[in-house]
Amino acid sequence: MDFEALHSANFKLLDDTVADWTSMLGRLQALKQDARDGLQGKARKANWAGDNAVIGREFVGKTAGEFGDALTQATSIRNIMRDTRDELKTQQRLLKEAVERGRGKNLTVTASGSGFIVRENPDKKAPGGQSDVNGLRDELQGILNRATEIDTSASTSLKALVDLTDHGFSDAVYKDRDSAANAVKEAEKLAALAKKKPEDLTPADFDALNAGLGKYSGDPIFAEHFASTVGAKGTLDLWAGLNDIQKNRDVFPDRHEKYAELQKNLSLTLASATQADTPEMSRWKYDMVNMADQPLSKNSTTFGAQVMSNLMRWGNFDDRFLKDYGTKLIDAEKKMSDNGRHTPIGWQHMGMDPYLNRTGTDSGSDPMTGFLKALSNSPDAATDFFSADFVTKDEDHDFEEDADNNGKNEKRELSNFDYLFEERDWPQERDSEGEDSIEGRNNLAKALEAATTGHPAGELPTANTPPHNADQAKLMESLVKSISEDNKRLTDHSYMSDSVGQIASEYLPDINRATTDTNPSADATPTEKEARKRIEKLFPVAGTEAVMDHRDVSRFLLTVGQNPEGYAAVEVRQKEYMANLMDYHLNPDLPADQRYSDNKQLLVGEIAHASGEVSGTLNVGRQEAVAGPAEESDKKYEQSVAQWKNGISGGIGTGIGVGTSFIASPIVGAAVGGVATTVSGSVLEAVFKDAEGNAKDDAGAKMGEHWENGLDGNIKYTQAAAAEAAKAHRLADADDIAEWARTGARDGYQHGGDFSGRVAPELQTDI
Repeated sequence: MDFEALHSANFKLLDDTVADWTSMLGRLQALKQDARDGLQGKARKANWAGDNAVIGREFVGKTAGEFGDALTQATSIRNIMRDTRDELKTQQRLLKEAVERGRGKNLTVTASGSGFIVRENPDKKAPGGQSDVNGLRDELQGILNRATEIDTSASTSLKALVDLTDHGFSDAVYKDRDSAANAVKEAEKLAALAKKKPEDLTPADFDALNAGLGKYSGDPIFAEHFASTVGAKGTLDLWAGLNDIQKNRDVFPDRHEKYAELQKNLSLTLASATQADTPEMSRWKYDMVNMADQPLSKNSTTFGAQVMSNLMRWGNFDDRFLKDYGTKLIDAEKKMSDNGRHTPIGWQHMGMDPYLNRTGTDSGSDPMTGFLKALSNSPDAATDFFSADFVTKDEDHDFEEDADNNGKNEKRELSNFDYLFEERDWPQERDSEGEDSIEGRNNLAKALEAATTGHPAGELPTANTPPHNADQAKLMESLVKSISEDNKRLTDHSYMSDSVGQIASEYLPDINRATTDTNPSADATPTEKEARKRIEKLFPVAGTEAVMDHRDVSRFLLTVGQNPEGYAAVEVRQKEYMANLMDYHLNPDLPADQRYSDNKQLLVGEIAHASGEVSGTLNVGRQEAVAGPAEESDKKYEQSVAQWKNGISGGIGTGIGVGTSFIASPIVGAAVGGVATTVSGSVLEAVFKDAEGNAKDDAGAKMGEHWENGLDGNIKYTQAAAAEAAKAHRLADADDIAEWARTGARDGYQHGGDFSGRVAPELQTDI
């Protein structure tokens, strides 16, 4: 900073700029509000279907989100500029005050080029002589140095903030210049530690690195600067080196219990970093992908993917990076397994191999395990990955099928889903207790949950979750058919059922359609097409429908029903869905073109029958599961149902977990949005109350009694839903409606049990 530039600076232009940005914030706030309440609100209520519902709503949602990000970025820019202006004004004031104090000591300060000169007045010396001259000179230089630092760090911070995204706006939040500047400083300091040789790291270095990453992992500027400074190779060397106990003799003995924490903090930091579009991070991502299938060094047996996959178990990684990384990982998998002929031998943990995962669930040697966990947090990337080819018909592999039923097997093509869910020979893994690890397949289930639902695994959909698109629906179809063909793909790994149950709960409109046996194909007869149109009105689907065979759906539900968590997810949501259907269709304000039938007896009976069949089928699966130690197993079912009480509270109308079609109706959404919550809420309250009571009951239900209890409960809840809907809409024939619901619920439930016995006799229990 030049002496004269600071001394004579006129801050009016900077004042005006800060004022303009502040004014801009008000306008952006209004635009954000309009986008959220107007643009996005109308899109949620719009009666869209098919691709328009998926693409349109998703586009509107992202566009509305950009207004929010624009406001956030503009606020950060304003804050940094305002803080910089205020601090520079302070330094100017300090500079002028120092010059005035110098005059009082007979010292004169004059500008000289970009610097300045301090002299004693020729006619009167300073009291302290040269000491006063030196003191004033040092004070002024310190002020200029501070001003230079402020100016430089502001420029660096603003550039870093703007460079985070190539397109759109960043959601990074900085309250002032110092917070942004400190992010850069801390990143450089910690990157220097991370680049040390493993043998040179100390416990103090480890502590500083762990604490710093824990504090700043969510800071976009810090994350980008740290990762790009360390580099892709440096990132791999850091984690591999820390886990090489031959090299890392100081840190490992003292800090190995903290390794899991550092692993998480490093993963979260790298996830944030990959969201940045700077040239440096683009290079980092490119290099990391290219090193995935390469050994760390000439004499190493550890591959880049084995290290990196353990550093992506937490956080939301960039979709494009995950797609490129997944492609490279599959290429490596094919080489390791000879196109799926055997276990990928390079991923098998051997005695001297390092433990690259420190969570205790597995060794980390199989890179697919950590990568699938990353996909579970990134739905779009997960859908793309599972939909991609593993092998085609033209490749050299041993996977065959008789697709034409002509008695001759031919090579089949496998998607990544087909390979991982059905065909892969998973490397043997043990957890920290010496037990067989379930982490790989469990992460597979979580990744499938994200891929089919469009939201991260473990979360529930919201009003902003887009309807299912074609790839998600196709994946759901594949999942249902696969489990129907061989239920052991799930029952042998029952820990996957919570995710599969959640998936099913979000495809209930599609599942209910499948139970009607109407023909959805293009070559259906005119009569069949007309019947199909009516069913599509009975069970509206926003987005792309997953078209499934009735038999496959029943076998799928039978299998899901054999696990308490899977059963609870579907059963609770089906009751909510049924209640919301009653409310939706019994609303007299429903537009004529959305009505299934004006015959309320037919309408209520159809809804009750379909819902009853789903519950009856699930209960057959439950019977199979509790046929052994009935009391203990049975209680797990009731407890799992009761646990949904907390998870389901706050659901919006008919949209959550069962498709967003009901939010789409402009009349119904506006007129009965609150009523829908009341109707379904009253039904679910009864479901949870009964489940909590049964879970505390000392006596385990006998098989036959339980079937009857399930039938009675299904009738009770369906009648209640119909009655509540009739009451909410002030319908005069409420008693008749309740009776029609009772009959339909009974018939549907019993049909579910009968049909289950026909499509899956091996699962049929004497009920």
